[in-house]
Amino acid sequence: MARLKFITFACNEVEQLAEFWSVALGGERRKLPESLEPEIVDLPGDGPNLLFKEQPKGTERDLPIHLDVSTENREETVEQLCNLGGSVRETKTEEYETHTATWTVMSDPEGNGFCVSEYQQ
Repeated sequence: MARLKFITFACNEVEQLAEFWSVALGGERRKLPESLEPEIVDLPGDGPNLLFKEQPKGTERDLPIHLDVSTENREETVEQLCNLGGSVRETKTEEYETHTATWTVMSDPEGNGFCVSEYQQ
């Protein structure tokens, strides 16, 4: 059985992006022992950690793989992430039979896309 170990970010400013995501998700930054270049953010819980490597990336507007961040207060979290250097692309709302879902599509400081939504009750 395979296990997802890392979500890897290609980036220009490894330390800045690692700091953004460590604060945003309550993780702990560390460097890989075999290299000074990549940096890891260990996230709480059993899920995958984040790996940041200085390397070219594809188009910044594409979201083929992105993070979905869930929080108790979407608007407050979006404001905090903007204060850390993130930016809002757009906020979307969809209505379903039993509930309405609203989420904000954002970019981290290097333009990587992610979404912020509220916990579903």
